[in-house]
Amino acid sequence: MAVKDDLKEDTKSKQAKTKQPKEEELSEEDQHLKDELEMLVERLNESDHDTEFYDQCLKTLKDFIKDSTTSMTAVPKPLKFLRPQYPVLTEIYDKWTKNSNHSDVVIKLADILSVLAMTYSDDGKKESLKYRLLSSEIDDTIADWGHEYMRHLALEIGETYQEKLGVDEDLIHQLVQLSLKIAPFFLKHNAEADAVDLLLEIECIDKLPEFVDENTYARVCLYMVSCVPLLAPPDDSSFLNTAYSIYLSHNKLTQALTLAMKLDDPQLIKQVFEVTDDELIHKQLGFILSQQMPSFKYPGDNEEVQNTISNIKLHEYFAYLVKELNLLDPKVPEDIYKSHLENAKFGIGTSGSIDSAKQNLAAAFVNSFLNLGYGVDKLIQTEEDNKSWIYKTKGNGMISTTASLGSIHQWNINDGLQVLDKYTYSSEDEVKAGALLGTGIVSANVHDEIEAALALLQEYVNDPKKILQTSAINGLGIAFAGSSNEEVLGLLLPLVSDLDISIEVSSLAALALGHVFVGTCHGDITSTILQTLLERDFTQLTNKFVRFLSLGLGLLYMGKTEQVEDVLETIDAIEHPISKTLKVLVNICAYAGTGNVLQIQSLLQMCTAKPKDDSEEEKKLAESEEDAAVAAAAAEGAAEGSSTDAAAPDATETADANDVEMKDSEDKEETKKEAEDKKDASATTDEEEEELYQGFAVLGLACIAMGEEIGQDMSLRHFSHLMHYGNPLIRRAVPLAMGLVSSSNPQMKVFDTLSRHSHDPDLEVAQNAIYAMGLVGAGTNNARLAQLLRQLASYYIKSTDTLFMVRIAQGILHLGKGTLSLNPFNSERTILSKVSLASLLTISVALLDPKFFILSDSNTATSHQLLYYLTPAIKPRMLITVDESLNPIKVNVRVGQAVDVVGQAGKPKTITGWVTQSTPVLLNYGERAELENTEEWISLSNALEGIVILKKNPEYMEVDN
Repeated sequence: MAVKDDLKEDTKSKQAKTKQPKEEELSEEDQHLKDELEMLVERLNESDHDTEFYDQCLKTLKDFIKDSTTSMTAVPKPLKFLRPQYPVLTEIYDKWTKNSNHSDVVIKLADILSVLAMTYSDDGKKESLKYRLLSSEIDDTIADWGHEYMRHLALEIGETYQEKLGVDEDLIHQLVQLSLKIAPFFLKHNAEADAVDLLLEIECIDKLPEFVDENTYARVCLYMVSCVPLLAPPDDSSFLNTAYSIYLSHNKLTQALTLAMKLDDPQLIKQVFEVTDDELIHKQLGFILSQQMPSFKYPGDNEEVQNTISNIKLHEYFAYLVKELNLLDPKVPEDIYKSHLENAKFGIGTSGSIDSAKQNLAAAFVNSFLNLGYGVDKLIQTEEDNKSWIYKTKGNGMISTTASLGSIHQWNINDGLQVLDKYTYSSEDEVKAGALLGTGIVSANVHDEIEAALALLQEYVNDPKKILQTSAINGLGIAFAGSSNEEVLGLLLPLVSDLDISIEVSSLAALALGHVFVGTCHGDITSTILQTLLERDFTQLTNKFVRFLSLGLGLLYMGKTEQVEDVLETIDAIEHPISKTLKVLVNICAYAGTGNVLQIQSLLQMCTAKPKDDSEEEKKLAESEEDAAVAAAAAEGAAEGSSTDAAAPDATETADANDVEMKDSEDKEETKKEAEDKKDASATTDEEEEELYQGFAVLGLACIAMGEEIGQDMSLRHFSHLMHYGNPLIRRAVPLAMGLVSSSNPQMKVFDTLSRHSHDPDLEVAQNAIYAMGLVGAGTNNARLAQLLRQLASYYIKSTDTLFMVRIAQGILHLGKGTLSLNPFNSERTILSKVSLASLLTISVALLDPKFFILSDSNTATSHQLLYYLTPAIKPRMLITVDESLNPIKVNVRVGQAVDVVGQAGKPKTITGWVTQSTPVLLNYGERAELENTEEWISLSNALEGIVILKKNPEYMEVDN
């Protein structure tokens, strides 16, 4: 009471004093508060009081600060009025610390000073944290000071931790302890992001699971997973591991499985299965796993679960989908060519006379893409004569046409192999080779116990006929993509290391192994490929197929950023321009989908580098000027000689001598010319290799940037610059990169740009732009793209190669009559499928030289058959709901555009602009589905895509209207 009486008297005397003219005018209430606070500070500064009096003053001061209420946008008035008193209070603190009698009140004053320091600019001294540490040993009530103070404290903790790490271990320990008190406060007050950020700063993210509960874990994990693309290793994997353990502890197994797949850790995947014995949940986990890792071996002994993982019944569910969507009637290529819409004088009928075999081959590809997975078509499997269309093509075209039967029966191994069986006995090598390739195609992404593709193809891997051998190798690469099958390794690895066989076969074997063991960092394959590159003759490494040898090595390191350094050091030992190409390919595969900014910057620098230095050009210019001067001097000398010839005594001898000299000089010139030609040839080879790595660098920009939205938009801007200023190879690669980064995502800005490039003067740029248009709209039936491609078919009617590419693009656009997708991401675009990206990248690498590979008519080791490497990337974009017996059922779902709800308050809607549909439904890029009646049905999967098991809610009761 004595303190309060003194305060009243001093307040009255203060008010009586004359006020400064410039002082801010305060209301009577505010002035009263200010005077009381100043009086408390004066009392604390007086030295003739006991500890109890100071303690009472500090308590009153603390109550004033804590009880103050003001708007969210203004500084609380007690803090505002005490700000000028902060230096005085710090002096009092220093004075009291020297006096052992005031040890108790010192800690309380430090508590108040810590809060006041928040409003006082301390020039980086971080005094708020300093005084908090001086008072926190006995004071656990820091939460009483409010949210803004806690955020300020967290900021200073983060900065101090980075400064003192490795310098002051005691302080680091104090900071960690303090942070572990602040994090629970953030979590209780809907500031999950602040809690995660703080624990990230102090490198204690693994402590987070002990603080979250059933009310906060979902928002915490959502924030953590969305942060992963923005974090550098090893923080990204530690975030995923922490979120995984949180989901697992709260029994959210489908979310935990998604993160285990993202981490690419088989042990974590097994752990998810082992958490529960519920077979129905195991089946749902199997359906999710089948989209990413269909070759995974189920840790239990339930055959039905293994079948769900291995896609054994995928063809049945796909058949149900197309039946419900009324798409059963087979289509023919003319249905999408729509020649009647083209100008009559440019009609398709006139192109048949130009190159009918090429157009028939294009029709076979279009037919296979259009009817993929349907099992029926009207072109190749005709009732009159099954062979008819195959024999309308010639040479290599017969291989691709026969192999297209595998695409038509995609995922249905039994029916597909029966249809292909008769062609394996054909007397025509091309037809037989096509049947072998088709055997691999029909088995893609389906892994049963028999593995029929391996049994049928293994005997042809060492076949003396190159055409059968390469088809068997490609078939194995497609059939076992991502399976890490050791038997395939035993068959193909000797072909990579055998120096006696052609470099084409070695390269295709390495490519197939790259697909089979994608992302495994397999040591034996790595060492074998590198050894082959070291031992092969220098001239052999200039073969265009070597790019597939390099790509095979790169695919092994897909997504493995940590293990890539060792192999990059080994590549330096290869003394050939190919080493640059190897480095780029291995790097872009390792960082694919990460959005790593540093890697993108280094790739952009590669794209802007000039293959020839300006200094060399200047040197050549100087040499040519010197040669011109010498020639001028020689001409002048010759002129003088001719004027004195008349006075010469023996003209004949002089003439003979001149002849000999001229002959010698001619011989020297010829020798010099030959040497220069050789030098130019080697320089051209070097230059090609020099430029080749730049083409891969452009593709790398797309592979790395596709991981997150901002990176995608930025990369598209870079591509427009590269198109203007790049060399021919870079310009050829840009449309492919645009297609890669936007596959099955037909954005108007992307395909309009590609449409412009499709009329480029450089025909190879135009051809790649046309393919990219197909890739961007793959499986969407986009009407605008279809119209653009029909116009291009009319425009390029006289160019057989370009028209062929237009047809391929039309086939890809209408993939599976619009039911399939080539997008390499699964689980609501959260997980990059290495198998899918490897497939897309293989075609893009081939198209860096479209004339030699995809459009080649010559009987090379492989040409347009490479297009079938797209097969492992093809998947249905469907949502099918099934009951507990795995039989399809119809329920209503809302399908709309997915909304990013990370960090949003409350329970925001996760989709917008939805339309209610009955399952099965098709999901477009960026769409999400939700159950309409969540009370009646319980979904076993958190994300509605692919095949989802629904359980009847036992508590649900139907209400009669």
